[in-house]
Formats: sequence, structure tokens, C-alpha cells
Amino acid sequence: MNVWPLKFREMSDGSVLFSDDAGEFFKSSHGFLDRYATDNLSPADETFLKEGNHGFDKEFDLRWTSFAYRWARRQSRPTRMNYVILVPTLRCNLACGYCQVSRAPETARGFDWSPETLAGVLSFLDSLEGPDIKIEFQGGEPLLRVDILEAVRDFCREKFSQCQFVVCTNLQRLDTREWAFLDADDTVISTSLDGDRVTHERQRTHGSEVTGAFFRNLEAAVSRYPKGKISALPTVDVDNPPDFEALLDNYERYGVRSVYLRPINHQGFARKIQQGDNVLARWNRLHCEFIDLLIARNRRTGRFMEEYYFSQCLKRVLRLNADNHVDIRNPNFFASDYVVIDHDGRFYPTDEARMLSRIGRIDLSIGDVGTGIDRAKVDVLNSGALNHFDPDCIHCAYQPFCGTDVIDDISRYGRIDVPRPDTWFCGRHLSLFDKVFELLYRNDEPTRASLAAWLGVAGCTGDLAPVHP
Repeated sequence: MNVWPLKFREMSDGSVLFSDDAGEFFKSSHGFLDRYATDNLSPADETFLKEGNHGFDKEFDLRWTSFAYRWARRQSRPTRMNYVILVPTLRCNLACGYCQVSRAPETARGFDWSPETLAGVLSFLDSLEGPDIKIEFQGGEPLLRVDILEAVRDFCREKFSQCQFVVCTNLQRLDTREWAFLDADDTVISTSLDGDRVTHERQRTHGSEVTGAFFRNLEAAVSRYPKGKISALPTVDVDNPPDFEALLDNYERYGVRSVYLRPINHQGFARKIQQGDNVLARWNRLHCEFIDLLIARNRRTGRFMEEYYFSQCLKRVLRLNADNHVDIRNPNFFASDYVVIDHDGRFYPTDEARMLSRIGRIDLSIGDVGTGIDRAKVDVLNSGALNHFDPDCIHCAYQPFCGTDVIDDISRYGRIDVPRPDTWFCGRHLSLFDKVFELLYRNDEPTRASLAAWLGVAGCTGDLAPVHP
């Protein structure tokens, strides 16, 4: 029998997790590891590996074909462009200390699309093929230029048969025209809610009057729109985290059951914030505690809430083709199905890439709406946008589920060839997947109930997490 190469990682309970390139996994012992490493597998080992699709008898038999199919389904394949992030203005009516986009003051000039830029954006959208489009308006505060948002939406509705629009707004100032724009059924709201009122004011609004305006508008939006229309996320300062129970209470109060817990990003003005030593280790510990808190809370209330990114990692482990979130795509090719257009009409491969250009660290633009996308620049970035051949990733048990983040590496280290274990991306995802597998192998009802809710299935059993004695 032939065995597909197995990667392995010791778990916190002393057992060993094994996985193959197609993402099949199981837990076993150091004894099995020794037998595998010395090519001394027992008949029971061989039977288990064959039944678990980790081994095959000859090339092109059914087990070989099954492995090839599962490996292929785990690869993210480039598709047509149907998701465009637009930044019609970089101006903002807030001054958050951890702003990652380096916004411009509300009264500044030269940070909005010109008529020529708007025409170029519409020309680019007109060149896209296919029936559907998703447009995400970012900023700054995009509702400061609701006239541009209206022009883009009107154009897309004429061009595409299926449209969705996301407005990333701070909800600070909503007048009749802004409410009318948000009222549309094809338009949803994404905002920031950093916890209770005290935390939100400390981190974002910096004044009771401004804070009051935000919460009044949020409450009005919640009462005005159906569930699912509004999403929110908190930015968490690892040195001064919010009371997580209070944060979850506030999210649930506004009908938001999915919380995307984000650390302060190493971008824009936020780069200047000093967070002390061992930030990553402290963040990982904080995040793990939050997941355990969620499980206990879900059990207590019977109303299931999730941490969005953790749920994405969980789905990535258990499902083929679960690559909707770009951070854990592999390969993560740029400018294939999505692209960013900044306030000056320049294209960027990601939102973080435009932030790096904004602070003058490196120009990662890939063209502009006048000249089009520069595919030569895209190809250079794409050379590092996969983990298949990385000398560290190829030995990692989590490689089939993980991705890459070239832009974050450039931001933090100024290069893309830093050893994986030394990067923020790797350290964060090792912790995330450690937690995913810890929960998969927990044998208690509260954990299984939350896992089922996060996966969107009726229930979870031990069959999801194979064990070989």
C-alpha cells in the first residue's frame, strides 16, 4: 500500500494531529508517528489509512482519484471579476486613533473622485462580463459622497441583472438622502461597534454628543430594517480590551449575531500605536478565551452567536471549496475576482495594499482607471500568493486549510521571504487552527452545539474528528 505524505503537529493534550495534502486528518499517538516515520506500519495502521483515504494500492485506482479530486477542490481557482471595492472619498467625519486607512479630514480637498475618475470607474465596470456584481463602498466615510454612490448604483442596476451594494459607514450623519440610499433592498450596511458605549466612545467617537448620534442612528437603522441588513465588527485593543460579555450583549441588542473580532491593524495611522511586547501571543490568548466564552454563553442563552473569522477557519477544515474569505484562500491570486479602486482612481490588489501606498511605505498600485490593470505587476505579487512550495508550509499540518498574506508580510517586514513561523500571519493562524482542532476533538455537548450552529448543520458527532488508536 502507498500512503500519501502525512504532516503532523503535536496537540495540547499530547496526542498528534496528522493531515495530508488534500485536507483529510485524524488524531493518533506518538507510537503511530514512530511506526509511520520508520516505515513499520501495522496491519491495523494500514487498514485505518486506507479506509480514511490516506492510502491507495495503485495509481489511478478509486482512492487515488478521490485524493486528486479532493486536493483539486481545495485549491482556490481564479474566476471572473465580480467584486469591486470602491473608495469615492478618503475624507471622514471621525478621527479614530487606530484608523488603518489614514483618512483625510472632512474639510480636506483633493481626496474625492473627480468627474473624470467617476467616468473611468463606470467604464471599468462596463467592461466586466457576467450577470452579477458586488460593490463595496469604503472610505473615509463614503456617505459624504452619496451622490457618487447613487451614480454607481444606478449604472450597475442598468448593466447587471444581479447587484449587491455594501456601504461601510460610521453611521454618524444620516439625512434624508442618505437614509433613502440605504433603504434599497439591494443595499446593506457594515459598521463598527467596539462594545458598550464607554468603549466605543473611548476608541472612536471621543465625545458624548458624537457617540449619542451614532447610537441613535444605529437604533433607528435596526428598527427600520430587517435582520441581516446590518453587520458590525469591533476593533479590539489588546492592551485595553472591552468587557466581552458587555460587547456581546450590545451586539445581540442590535440583532447582530456574528462578531468579527479584529486586532488593531498594522496599517495607516494605527501603525503608530505602541501595544507593548508579545502582542501576537496576547492576542491569540485573548481570542481563544473569547471562543470559550462564546461556547459557554451560547449554552447558557440558547441563542447562538459566532466569531466570524473562526467560523470561516472551521469551515475551511471541514469543507472543500470553502474559500470565500481571501485570507485563507490558496492560491490567493490577486486581481482575479476582486479589486480595489482608490479615491484617486488607482487600482490596488487589496484594501491593505492601498493603505501601504497611502503612508508612502511602498507603491503597490496595479494601474488606474485610465490605463487599466497592469498584469505584469499583478504577476509579480502572484508569485508569492500560494503556500504549496514554501519550505515551512509544506511541513505544516494546517497547510491544506491555510493561505498566505503577501501584503501583510510587506507591511510588517518589508519583504515576502521571511520564514513563515516568524510572521504574524503564521502565528495567528497556527493558534486559530489549534483552537479549531481542540474544539473538534472536545467531547462535550456545549462545544458540539456551538460547532453545529457555526457550521449551519443540525448537529455534530465524533465522526467529524477521526481518531486512530
